[in-house]
Amino acid sequence: MSFVFEAKVRTDAGKGASRRLRHAGLIPAIIYGGDAEAVSIELEHDKILHAQDEDAFYTDVLTLMIDGQEVKVKAQAMQRHPYKPKVTHIDFKRV
Repeated sequence: MSFVFEAKVRTDAGKGASRRLRHAGLIPAIIYGGDAEAVSIELEHDKILHAQDEDAFYTDVLTLMIDGQEVKVKAQAMQRHPYKPKVTHIDFKRV
């Protein structure tokens, strides 16, 4: 199964900015590794929540479409809310 997600680059950072994203139904995330610099992004929460039910989400290479560019990544770390079925942050590593 191949996973493709639309993402947008985030310009603001910090706790307040991340809270605003989560209230808007988005997830703050970061892409790091490889030769390029780390990039902060935002993803749609519901699409990630449903995709992470599949085991392949954690093992396969994922495709993130960022401003028309494909970036191949793997999910490195994921933080979840303590008792709600919500994802609060994801770290992706470039392949």
